[in-house]
Amino acid sequence: MPNSQFTPGIASGRLSDTDYNENFSDLHAPLEVHEAAVAADRCYFCYDAPCMTACPTSIDIPLFIRQIATGTPDAAARTIFNQNILGGMCARVCPTETLCEEVCVRETAEGKPVEIGRLQRFATDTLMAKGVHPYVRAAATGKKVAVVGAGPAGLAAAHRLAMKGHDVTLYDARAKAGGLNEFGIAAYKSVDEFAEREVAWLLEIGGITVKTGKALGGNLALETLRAEYDAVFLGIGLGGVNALRAPGEDKDGVLDAVGFISDLRQADDLSALPVGRNVVVIGGGMTAVDAAVQSKLLGAENVTMVYRRSKEAMSASVYEQELATAKGVRIIYNAQPKAVLGNGAASGVEFEYTTSERGALQGTGEVFTVPADQVFKAIGQTLIETPEGIAMAGGKIQTSETGATNIEGIWAGGDCASGGDDLTVTGVAQGRDAAEDIHTFLMGGA
Repeated sequence: MPNSQFTPGIASGRLSDTDYNENFSDLHAPLEVHEAAVAADRCYFCYDAPCMTACPTSIDIPLFIRQIATGTPDAAARTIFNQNILGGMCARVCPTETLCEEVCVRETAEGKPVEIGRLQRFATDTLMAKGVHPYVRAAATGKKVAVVGAGPAGLAAAHRLAMKGHDVTLYDARAKAGGLNEFGIAAYKSVDEFAEREVAWLLEIGGITVKTGKALGGNLALETLRAEYDAVFLGIGLGGVNALRAPGEDKDGVLDAVGFISDLRQADDLSALPVGRNVVVIGGGMTAVDAAVQSKLLGAENVTMVYRRSKEAMSASVYEQELATAKGVRIIYNAQPKAVLGNGAASGVEFEYTTSERGALQGTGEVFTVPADQVFKAIGQTLIETPEGIAMAGGKIQTSETGATNIEGIWAGGDCASGGDDLTVTGVAQGRDAAEDIHTFLMGGA
């Protein structure tokens, strides 16, 4: 974490080992067998269930909950994995409160939905704990597919393609596979190295070769991949971070939130991670919330999250916002950064209050300052490398509904593609659907 260890106010080891362990323990404890049975019994098993429609991967939620209720969690897990091979991680990190659980009939009637996410985790964890992969590869097709990016979209695509008998080479720029799940999720949402274990479990399907340290546009050329493989899937994510475009953002102590989260996720010793006494996080998405909450959990005294629009416009869910405030994070809405203050190192951020007129954001002229020795930027990400010849739309790779790009033989999915929305579950759905389309293409439309 550059420009932080020697910045005044930023220090490591602010808490005891007991505090670190408690602060970064599992956010939602897994259900016991009896608890799962009770939770499953609340489901009405609706016909034409709205929860299924709200799930980006279209899991048959009433079916898998009924399977749990009848004492067959392994069958429930297969129902989930058939649609979402990363169902274990999605059970931990999906914003179910704005997806399946938000439209649950119980939520509508009583304000308390069926705990779909926790039930999904119960089922998937039960099967994965048995150490047996539930799928078998089809006969080899002789076709080769390159998947670039080992995040949720790439992993889902690779597994589905391997299952259908194709040989897959999975490339990733980082030192290990996992993408967003490994490097971009709050540590308290995925404990005990679950992301790494889930990747190892997924690879048990066979037929997938993983090559790390391979970056598109660096030591990996798209034209070479097209020449060597029968099809290519791009799941490269968004690695670039948007700038504040405010004076002083180059001062010491001003960092990218995604880098901070990644460092925390990979840390062997949380007490060695430096954090400010006064932390300001600029942004309103899940990354901003994760950075703010984890700063507080690392021992920051004052953490302030500032978003330029209203609470209702914030992309982080109400649940996530309430989680942040419950952990002691102050959230200021309707304010945008004007300048990072300080002499060499950040000492505060000047903000201007905003108002929105017909969707257009305007400054009011009223300014205020928030003390800060550490500032995290969480205002969105961009593609690091624009693949040559690939059509773009809104800064992302333009794709069809099945992930096809404008170049025959190349598909894309996840955050880098149109329709990607920084959710593991959406990336899985796009990777899975692209894999089905790729399979049809490779088999001559059969």
